[in-house]
Amino acid sequence: MQIKNIKAYHVVQPFVDGPYRMSKGRVADAFDAVIVSITSDSGLTGWGEMAPLGNFYSPAFAAGVRVGVVEIAPHLIGQDPRGLAGIGRLMDTVFKGHPYIKSALDMACWDLAARAADVPLVTLLGGRESETAELYKVVTHGSIDAMAALAKRIVKDGFHRLQVKVGGNVHDDIERVTAVAASVPKGTVIFCDANAGWTPYQARQFADATRAIDYTFEQPCTTIDECMSVRRSLDKPMVLDESVASLDDMLDIHRKGAADGLTLKISRLGGVTKTRQIRDLAVDLGFMITVEDTGGAEIDTAAMAHLSLSTPEERRLHAIAFHEWVTVRTASNKPPVTGSRMGIPDGPGLGIDVVPDLLGAPFFEIGR
Repeated sequence: MQIKNIKAYHVVQPFVDGPYRMSKGRVADAFDAVIVSITSDSGLTGWGEMAPLGNFYSPAFAAGVRVGVVEIAPHLIGQDPRGLAGIGRLMDTVFKGHPYIKSALDMACWDLAARAADVPLVTLLGGRESETAELYKVVTHGSIDAMAALAKRIVKDGFHRLQVKVGGNVHDDIERVTAVAASVPKGTVIFCDANAGWTPYQARQFADATRAIDYTFEQPCTTIDECMSVRRSLDKPMVLDESVASLDDMLDIHRKGAADGLTLKISRLGGVTKTRQIRDLAVDLGFMITVEDTGGAEIDTAAMAHLSLSTPEERRLHAIAFHEWVTVRTASNKPPVTGSRMGIPDGPGLGIDVVPDLLGAPFFEIGR
């Protein structure tokens, strides 16, 4: 099997609930996605997607993805898409760094390989560990009353896991989290996610003032060492997200004992190949795992779901349904969500049925 044709599409995906807000005035109105299709000489097509959350969340630039895909794609023509490790090495050889640019191309190769084998992607990723994964919802940064009201609404809708955005003014965030915790039933799972917004001094202030609240602390500071300095005096679990950009980062976190859990972002790591590698080793090392991404619609959410459901259930934290965040549709067979749990679509590969007419005209195409 050889890659015969590659197309790339630019799809802006506005948020259903309006602007997405984090601390320090960071805000995005939409996911700025690149979607790629890779077609083989056998006529099968695989799909991949990458969408950064603005320019402030990860070292990933949406316009750079569009330019980078155009640079890499010609080197993939004629390659066997099922040789996933070789595809990854080739992309790293012809284009140094910038793993986020390679993510959608790698994902499309995985989808194509699974379709060629006539099995769902979850099978190639190690096998299905459960039928569905528990979802969490985000309480975005805002006023105390607005955050408490949003948390109450999320729980009323049947969700039991909240990620509460902090990382702004410490004293205000103490009040925010206190109000959110008081507004939801006891036993609601709360993650306080600072998105690397604090210094260790600020993070310790927050942790000390909120000791009576049951929550998991997520990425309080920028670096692994800064987070580790907070963890030394912390009496709560810690999860790291932005700090996990490579296998070396994961191993460093393990050596230092800097976290109990990891959030693995597919595009930050460079695609499904490297996410699976890091996920499998992290599970063996004893970490709790969340597999998600920086954004996207049905294609990316399906990849997240396959990776989540091939993660051992006892090591899985939760998942997120990004395709429900956006107003646009890209596929007719989306990842199924029932109540607060998400499964994977039926069918080979990612299982979704992408509708090219919903994507508009490709901004790039190459083939033979």
